[in-house]
Amino acid sequence: MIDKKYEFVLFAFLMALFMAGFMSFIVTLINIGFVDGVLWYWLEAYWKAFLVAFPTLFIIVPQVRKVVGLLIKK
Repeated sequence: MIDKKYEFVLFAFLMALFMAGFMSFIVTLINIGFVDGVLWYWLEAYWKAFLVAFPTLFIIVPQVRKVVGLLIKK
């Protein structure tokens, strides 16, 4: 099992993996539709989206947690 100290890194990795995959697939389909080679177009968009999403989560998640903390009743 993975040590607890890597929990946030694993969270960010998996969140980026799934969100970048899902969003890049939807946007690829919206832009080009189900054409020949759509899988290759999607995979190209996917790895680029992941390279942006993964480090971005390290900045965004702590800020979102602060905002959520302000919005939740104590």
